[in-house]
Amino acid sequence: MLLIFGLGYTAGRIAAAWPGATMGTTRDGRDGTLRFDDEGAVRPAIAAATHILSSVPPDGDADPVLCCYGDALSGRWLGYLSSTGVYGDAGGAWVDERAPTGTGRRSARAAADAAWLDRAAHVFRLPGIYGPGRSPLDRVRQGRAHRVGLPDQVFSRVHVDDIVAGVLASVVAPAGAYNLADDLPCSQDDVVTFAARLLGLPPPPLVGIETLSPMARGFYAENRRVANGKAKRVLGWRPAYPTYRLGLRALNAMTSPTPASAAPAAASGDQR
Repeated sequence: MLLIFGLGYTAGRIAAAWPGATMGTTRDGRDGTLRFDDEGAVRPAIAAATHILSSVPPDGDADPVLCCYGDALSGRWLGYLSSTGVYGDAGGAWVDERAPTGTGRRSARAAADAAWLDRAAHVFRLPGIYGPGRSPLDRVRQGRAHRVGLPDQVFSRVHVDDIVAGVLASVVAPAGAYNLADDLPCSQDDVVTFAARLLGLPPPPLVGIETLSPMARGFYAENRRVANGKAKRVLGWRPAYPTYRLGLRALNAMTSPTPASAAPAAASGDQR
């Protein structure tokens, strides 16, 4: 059985693809999950689990899962969804799993990343995640996208289904850190402009970086390209969406209405 701490967007996709039984925790125990702080329910679930995955981010300077349940985790496959933010700013250079961590704004995340590695976990360092219902296409449609005019500010990203594939492939692979990222780092402006083009809309407005929130400005303060060679070599993983163009085209095809001329003729009766 797989027990997932923090059954959110990405972890939920992993649970749906997992070949066996799964359980999950959330803060409030919604939708049939276990409430994270209900130790009377969570500790028996840990005891029953063969595999444990955490997607819970640090709370302040501490990792909540390790603080609350670290004493019960040994003897199982462990996984942790981390962030490529642990690498900090690389000035646009490529970083792989050998690059130093803990020098950027994500110091607490880097500490949690290291703590899970110390427990022989599979640590998945993830860049910007996009997928169904959560992509530049959605932000453009909703009028929430913008460009900042920084073409040399480069980021990596990954489709959520490629994260799922990487986690599943790691079950029989050695523990350690793995970057799960696509093959085409680029500027955020390139991505949102392409999303707008797919939707037949004008490019989002150009805004000054000084108008953004402190959190958003922090995002643009770091510049790196994330290398995924280790995941390819060790896990045998290949992203189904190696570029944002392929990923966004696939998402757009999922949501585009079927032309009337191509729609099948309706049959009589109730079609559900």
